[in-house]
Amino acid sequence: MTRKTLIIGHRGASREAPENTLASFRLAFEQGADGIEADFRLTRDGEIVCLHDDSTGRTAGVDLRVEESSSEDLRRLEVGGWKGERWRGERIPSLKQVLLALPAGKRLFIELKSGPEIIPYLAATLAATGVAPERIRLLAFSAELIRALKEGLPAYRACWLTDYRYRGVWHPSRQEVLDTLRRSGADGVASRSRGILDQAFVAALRGESREIHVWTVDAAAEARRLCTLGMDSIMTDRPGWLGRSLAEQEPTRRGGGA
Repeated sequence: MTRKTLIIGHRGASREAPENTLASFRLAFEQGADGIEADFRLTRDGEIVCLHDDSTGRTAGVDLRVEESSSEDLRRLEVGGWKGERWRGERIPSLKQVLLALPAGKRLFIELKSGPEIIPYLAATLAATGVAPERIRLLAFSAELIRALKEGLPAYRACWLTDYRYRGVWHPSRQEVLDTLRRSGADGVASRSRGILDQAFVAALRGESREIHVWTVDAAAEARRLCTLGMDSIMTDRPGWLGRSLAEQEPTRRGGGA
């Protein structure tokens, strides 16, 4: 059986539109993305909002720490104008808004930037919006949070996020990644595109039935290599452009694997 590599808009179509906004997500879907990846944090009053940084200064020009701010305070901020006048007026969306705007059949990769305190609010929001668990992936850099997610939300697949650093050898090593996945109960790994992601490592991950997602890939040649290896998804700031580039060599977008 072959596996199709999904194209996921990293923070939406963030090369063109302001990241982590409804406008960016809409553009990604208009460009044909199979899904979107977005970052989420818990506010002081228990709402989950879409923002990468721990404060709003970079995208809003007004610096509020998310965990110390109310959802009402954050909703007042304008977070589109920094990307251009076309986008002025965009606001920080809530997780509920993002879920309700998700088109039929599309995926949402939820990267959690808060700790385990977010889980009850996440569970309530997912239940209230009714998006099927198979259309959701939960992501976190904390293996402890992944373990808590698997215990608290067993119907949802959760993947451990990691990057790799090369200092004579790769860190974390292949074995360290596999050990972390086993220890946390993660359904797979979501990592930066690095040289460690080769055929042997992919075979080891597939041998344990792990998913493999990669971020952030904006070059067609690297995307083709990863598709040939059979990645489950590639996250990109340029979903429309990358999708068109891969469509020109469609057979390479279907790698081996069960």
